Amino acid sequence: MRTEILAIGTELLTTDRVDTNSVWLAQRLADLGLAFHRKTCLGDDPEDLRRAFGEALERSELIITSGGLGPTFDDLTKEIWAEHLGVPLLEDGQVRKDIEGFFLGRGRPMPPRNLKQALVPKGARVLRNPVGTAPGLLWADPPGHEGSTVVMLPGVPREFKSLWETQVEPWLKARTHRPTHTLRLLVAGVGESLLEQRTEAIRQQHGHLDWTILASLGQVELVARHPDPLLLEAAAQDLVPILGADLVVRGPGTVASRVLDLLAARNETLALAESMTGGRIGALLTEIPGASRSFVGGAVVYSPEAKLRLAALPPAVLASHGTVSEATALALAEGIRDRLGSTWGLAVVGNAGPGEDPGGSAPVGTAWMAVAGPEGASAHPNVFPGHRADVQSRTSLLALDALRRRLEAASGC
Repeated sequence: MRTEILAIGTELLTTDRVDTNSVWLAQRLADLGLAFHRKTCLGDDPEDLRRAFGEALERSELIITSGGLGPTFDDLTKEIWAEHLGVPLLEDGQVRKDIEGFFLGRGRPMPPRNLKQALVPKGARVLRNPVGTAPGLLWADPPGHEGSTVVMLPGVPREFKSLWETQVEPWLKARTHRPTHTLRLLVAGVGESLLEQRTEAIRQQHGHLDWTILASLGQVELVARHPDPLLLEAAAQDLVPILGADLVVRGPGTVASRVLDLLAARNETLALAESMTGGRIGALLTEIPGASRSFVGGAVVYSPEAKLRLAALPPAVLASHGTVSEATALALAEGIRDRLGSTWGLAVVGNAGPGEDPGGSAPVGTAWMAVAGPEGASAHPNVFPGHRADVQSRTSLLALDALRRRLEAASGC
């Protein structure tokens, strides 16, 4: 089934917004044995929309649009589709009630303009939206294009995902005769090229699988897809020993979720002392439901004074070694562990740039990560390339990975 997505919105052509919906949807389609043949990002210009919709109908069987379903003058997705296919827009009574109820439930008056969202092209099926005012639309066999399907979804990511998962995907599953299974192996602390080299022989041995390597800051995903799950399992059995301690998780999950699972299994807890990362490690942990079972809390010890007062850094260590050093990282990990009474303490200090470290001689990109636990403390230095945000993201992930490795070693994994 030739599939494409049209991401609509002039804001997507600027630096202010990024189309994340199509990236997320690519994985969902892969699980159905489908893949994008084309992705297009275009603005709200009516003539551009007319041309793009017509071309999409000529080359694709499944056309998904994201955006342009709002109440404002520049939201024209369904209007242009209806015009192109020669059908009227009709008000849907249930959608009108849903929109009125949305505003009533929030104690806000409904702008009359929002009733525009209750208009539906004749022949399209409404996808009721429980988290917003813009319903989605599923249009199978539109006039003159039997065998094609047009799916219109709101551009707001939470609404896009909700409607896809609860209404569009089940509809597609019933029409997909050969679902595809996925093997995902998440690896940390290994670069993309090195991972490719280490796994090359196994991937060639299992060349009948569809392989992908997806790299991001500090981690790499090795993904294989095939309709037969037994073939994926055979590949996994060959790969896991090769990946060794670099393998974070098989299947869904993150470095942070793996850390929390290990802590929960051991009935242990964690506290953080973050300097250069500014709370990013805590954010990675607390975005996971149930993190409070193991994550006690932490402190953003950004200034020297905060390090002394919040994480019990001895003044002599600061005076002798500065803010970015092995000794300071170790003392912070031990200090926050003692201060909050946790089993483990994780601390990060560094210089994310762009300028030199005013409290020492650490070059831009320097990071010290320290883990303190029942068997003592250890620290690891790194120097990361990239801009400030990249350095902070890499440090956050690899600090958690250092803790993961300690926990797995202690657990005999």
